[in-house]
Amino acid sequence: MADPQTRVTLWGIEVFLAVAEEGTISAAARRLGVSPPAVSQQLASTEATLGAVLFDRTARPFVLTPGGHLFRRHAQVILNTEAEARADLARADMARLSTLRLGMIEDFDAEVTPALLSGLAQDMTDCRFLLETGASHRLLDKLEARALDLAVAAELGSEGSDAGWREVHPILTEPFVAVRPKTAGPKSSAEVPLILYSARHLMGRQIAGHLARANQRPQVRFELDSYHAILALVAQGAGWTILTPLALHHAARFLGEVEVLPLPGAPLARSISLSARAGVMGDVPERVAQDLRRLIGASIVTPAVSLWPWLGPDLHLS
Repeated sequence: MADPQTRVTLWGIEVFLAVAEEGTISAAARRLGVSPPAVSQQLASTEATLGAVLFDRTARPFVLTPGGHLFRRHAQVILNTEAEARADLARADMARLSTLRLGMIEDFDAEVTPALLSGLAQDMTDCRFLLETGASHRLLDKLEARALDLAVAAELGSEGSDAGWREVHPILTEPFVAVRPKTAGPKSSAEVPLILYSARHLMGRQIAGHLARANQRPQVRFELDSYHAILALVAQGAGWTILTPLALHHAARFLGEVEVLPLPGAPLARSISLSARAGVMGDVPERVAQDLRRLIGASIVTPAVSLWPWLGPDLHLS
């Protein structure tokens, strides 16, 4: 059996390519997150194993020797093959699942959730999908009780405590915005009734807490838990509201009749994450989170920033 010390390792190949691309030991070390002596030692070990000098170290930046150019072609092929193998193994992990119980907040049910399930079904050909939509706190409770495998929900902040039982994959951060009827004219928000999202849900409690901290006591005539009903009333001129870009996307048919503005006073935002019980689902949660980020970016973040460019710094994928 060959001595392990005489073998070229994947780490050795990664170090070699980093030096080849960066041109110096110090730059390669910064890129790899290790010390320059560690890079130098690994590079020397790789050269000793191959019995060839890979770099002309008298040049600044380093220049590949003829042997270095030859090895670089093989090194890149090896790393590409290793990456493909990792991807195949991840897909295999997903393909072995027979059932996936997914909880999703209703904000995504019109567009993102169907697209996500369609994509997952292609990778998980023998899997049965069970979908439940609902309020964030209920979904996380069911996840903790093992009634769900994955839950996409708003982070509960001070209202929640997971005691380390779950792994969290951040998806989206979105600001709250003010939405007024286009017919409101120059009146201030204080002069127009507030249509409040229901305090029975986390988002409503976040809004109510924000108003209390700002010592604002607007007139409230309606407290509803439907984005469509709230925006329909705003469009009719019945009042103004505080919602998020996700809510606006959910009830997009009213956008032509309302005006979307930055929230007055201190900013307010919420975070959406995918959660799973820690260490149970392997690579599946992060793979699903990646799919969600791609779908949300294309269908929600990009169109919203196009409509309201001032959202750009605060509406972003995690």
